[in-house]
Amino acid sequence: MKAQVLHRVGEPLVFEERPLPEPSGLQVRIKVAACGLCLTDKHIIDGELPPKKSPLIPGHQIVGRIDKLGKDVTKFAIGDLVGVTWLHKTCGKCSYCESGQENLCEKALFTGYDVDGGFAEYVTAESDYLIPLPEGHDLASLAPLLCAGLIGYRSYKLSGIKPKQKLGLIGFGGSAHLVIQIARYYQCDVYVFTRTEEHQKLSLELGAKWAGTSNDHPKELLDAAILFAPNGELVKQGLDLLKRGGKLVINAIHMSDIPKMPYDTIYHEKILQSATNVTREDAKEFIELAISIPIYVKMTKCPLSDANRAIKDLKESKINGSLVFIP
Repeated sequence: MKAQVLHRVGEPLVFEERPLPEPSGLQVRIKVAACGLCLTDKHIIDGELPPKKSPLIPGHQIVGRIDKLGKDVTKFAIGDLVGVTWLHKTCGKCSYCESGQENLCEKALFTGYDVDGGFAEYVTAESDYLIPLPEGHDLASLAPLLCAGLIGYRSYKLSGIKPKQKLGLIGFGGSAHLVIQIARYYQCDVYVFTRTEEHQKLSLELGAKWAGTSNDHPKELLDAAILFAPNGELVKQGLDLLKRGGKLVINAIHMSDIPKMPYDTIYHEKILQSATNVTREDAKEFIELAISIPIYVKMTKCPLSDANRAIKDLKESKINGSLVFIP
């Protein structure tokens, strides 16, 4: 099969022939129809996250059909449409797994990081961690839901925002443009902070009440905010936007250091919380919600062979919404 392979962090991916993967036990093999490009992929490729495997096929927002079953698989059949997320597998035995917090499992393995991912024509995955997907949709548009949408949904839940309250979204890329649609579905007023006019325009088209840069301040204080940009400098600015008792959720797997800030920044019972990975329950809830809203995915499709150019565009904030590779 053809795949984009990371041989050394900080260097371009290599589009090359790789052996066709074979499923074993409870695994399945999936013929990839689409795989979204996530900011986490950029962090892995650039070495901002410590390498776990080399060489590595990145990619963890995978949509495709099962084309081969491991000998122990009983829950799925060849031809089933499924999604693969960042969460490849957990231990299933620790206190986190047993309490519904499998996203915090210390032995968890992650797709496109610990194991090969979806920047390829085929991928293997654990059947217990697959997400069944509904038929009748553009397959490429489902891919961003499987990470950008999922972690955005988890961040939204963690924010504690309630209908009719004011929510800030700091950064407006692949995840935030999906979260705003959840917030508007629940009748929240959304305030968007983003550098580019194009992203501000998209946010207003999707229902934002206000859009500006991170240096701008709306007249109202916010009940909660979600920080998507991996820039620690923005944490204080995010907290300053909040009412007393407000919460800032950080939606980032990697972030630059948070500078010193005065205690007054977080006084009056403001809360700072990170969102870490996702659970299978998150996925089930979110996919059902996304289809029922329905969520619109602003998307650019790109041939897998052109991945390096697309990654460069992502770094330069030239992608408005999500970018999806087609093998």
